Amino acid sequence: MISTATALNAPANMPFFRLWRNLPLVLIAAISHVQAGEWSGYLSSEYRAFTKNPIDTRQHGNNLSFSAQPEYYAEWNGGRQSFTAVPFLRWDENDSERSHADIRELTWLKANDDWELRLGIRKVFWGVTESQHLVDIINQTDLVEASDGEEKLGQAMINLALIRDWGTLDLFLLPGFRERNFAGSAGRLRSIPRVDSSLSRYESSDGGKHIDVAARWSHYLGDWDIGLSYFNGTSRDPRFTPGLNASGELVLIPYYELIEQWGLDLQATLDDWLWKVEIINRYGQGKRYTAATAGFEYTFVGIGDSSADLGLISEILYDDRGNSAPTPFADDIMIGSRLTLNDEQSTEFLLGIIFDSNDSGQLITLESSRRIRSNWKITLEGQAFIDIDSSNLLAGFRHDDYLQLELARYF
Repeated sequence: MISTATALNAPANMPFFRLWRNLPLVLIAAISHVQAGEWSGYLSSEYRAFTKNPIDTRQHGNNLSFSAQPEYYAEWNGGRQSFTAVPFLRWDENDSERSHADIRELTWLKANDDWELRLGIRKVFWGVTESQHLVDIINQTDLVEASDGEEKLGQAMINLALIRDWGTLDLFLLPGFRERNFAGSAGRLRSIPRVDSSLSRYESSDGGKHIDVAARWSHYLGDWDIGLSYFNGTSRDPRFTPGLNASGELVLIPYYELIEQWGLDLQATLDDWLWKVEIINRYGQGKRYTAATAGFEYTFVGIGDSSADLGLISEILYDDRGNSAPTPFADDIMIGSRLTLNDEQSTEFLLGIIFDSNDSGQLITLESSRRIRSNWKITLEGQAFIDIDSSNLLAGFRHDDYLQLELARYF
């Protein structure tokens, strides 16, 4: 067993496995050094109104839920060490699977001039495109929170960042796999038939205890921001096979395979243009394949002699597996518009449409938000599924058009 002095003062020289084995001691030692930290976070209420009756009669109609996400942050040693804790809790009126709790972050950070070490549970985001984030692979998707894949579960990790003139190299050791969560039998939005996570299977004999590794190099070259990433471990995206559960119900069974993935993300800022590319090459889920998302955003600054900016967005979504790809976004086009008023209330609107190139299906998304005074924020979101064919992977969602109103109180 290592001492607390060793845990806090010499972690950069310890092997990753030894650090992880002693993580509870490290966190206890960190907390013991915390003086008066700062609390922040929010409480929110959310109401979803659906425009159609559900396909499955067990699914609910309009729905109310409440969530809370407090955050505690403290630093010491001149900011070279810090501790962050971010729990999350949601209660849902109808779906027991959506009523859940998670630790988004529980992290100790030790920083030096040319390296940073983080231990605990974190959320890490990689990616630059708007319609989907192919390279973003560290955290599992919190699918009951949002169907667009933007919300993530916390992931246990050891993260060592080497900060050099030639860029930043992040190394990750990821123990403790998180399964994707899915809506229950009463929930919306969900597939038809529903996913039964209690029957989940793994390719690895270690199951959810397989230890994954990842790395990412990031740097900037003139107007370009570049990231090159690598991941080896259990895929966050399960495949699904039909089967019967203990009640004899036809369900989809998640199967988590071992994969190796290389990723590249690029973004160029050229005057009023943003050019964006994400490319992955993955092996392990059948034949090796390549997928990409690429496009641009052009911003009209100060439209109509006002302070508002209007951005036009266009992206191409490509997967070389074509129609056999287990994703609805294999050969699609996305167009959208972002309106930012740049006012005191930080008012923003984002409207996007994804067109399926193989049929007439369309997915429309709306995101808008506005601050009220200094502590309140109102958000309006929505999705609509237009002309979705019965063979489309989004067929189970075709009756789930909704508008969602959220009111949050920040502190």
